[in-house]
Formats: sequence, C-alpha cells, structure tokens
Amino acid sequence: MASQKGSKTTEREKDTFKEEIIHQFHVVSENIIDQVKGVAEGVATLNEKVERYREESKVENETTRADLSQAITHVHQELSRAIINVDQKLDRTREELKADIHTVDQKVDRGREELKTEIHGLRQELKTEIQESKQEVLAATKFSYAELDKRLTTLEKEFLDLKYRFEKVESRSTS
Repeated sequence: MASQKGSKTTEREKDTFKEEIIHQFHVVSENIIDQVKGVAEGVATLNEKVERYREESKVENETTRADLSQAITHVHQELSRAIINVDQKLDRTREELKADIHTVDQKVDRGREELKTEIHGLRQELKTEIQESKQEVLAATKFSYAELDKRLTTLEKEFLDLKYRFEKVESRSTS
C-alpha cells in the first residue's frame, strides 16, 4: 500500500510539473508573439516613413524640374526679346541707311567723294555696333547656359546623393 501511495504522489508531481512546464511555455510563447508583433509594427512604421520620404522626394523633384523648366523658358523668352530688339534695331538702321543713301543720291553733284567717305564711315560704325550687339547677345547666352549647366550639375549631384541615401535606407530595412 505504501508503494501505491508513493507512486500516486509521483504521478501527481509529474502531472503538476508537466502542467507548470506547459504553463511556462504558454507564457514564454505569448511573450515571443508580442515581441514579434512589436517588430512587425516597427517594420510597418518604417515602411510608411520610407514611402512618405519617396513621395516627398518625388514632389521635390517635380518642383525642381518645374522650376528649371520655368527658368529655361524665362531665359528663352529673354533671348527672344533681345534678338527681336536687335532685329528691330537693324531694321531701323537699315531704314536710316536707305534714307541716307537717298539723300546722298540727291547730293551726288555736290560731293560724290565726300559722301562715299561718309557712307563708308557709317557702314563701319554699323558693323561695329552690330558686332558689339552680337557679342553682347552671345555673352549673355553663354552666361545663361553656363549658369543653367551649373544648376543642372548641382541638381544631378543632389539627386545621386538622395538616391544613394535612399538605397542605403532600403538595404538597412531589408537586412
């Protein structure tokens, strides 16, 4: 009878021990599940931040592109106006020369050689003026394009830097 009593106690102790282990396993597994949920929430939060950053970068890039397009359009308009002004000045100068030539034709009898010299001088001045205007327009054009090239180069560098940082963030989030 004593051996049956000892055997029942051992069975009870085993059952109690078994239940305690199962209980501890449930507690530990619930803790692990909670931790996994926390990590999953963190990953979801990071994904949202990365997506927001992507959207912000996209908007910023579109804004920069629009600004550059607007600047290019503005420069183009300014150059067009300058060319139109030069053309108008040339037209006025041509008209003035035509009038002068007509006057010269009327005064041919009074000093043909003197008028030829004067016309030659006017032509040289006109050529010089045109050349100077042309040089000014060319200089303004070169400066504008050089400035745009500089801005575009800077923008490309900044874009590559953003791309590098974005890839770095993505590689961290995947690992």
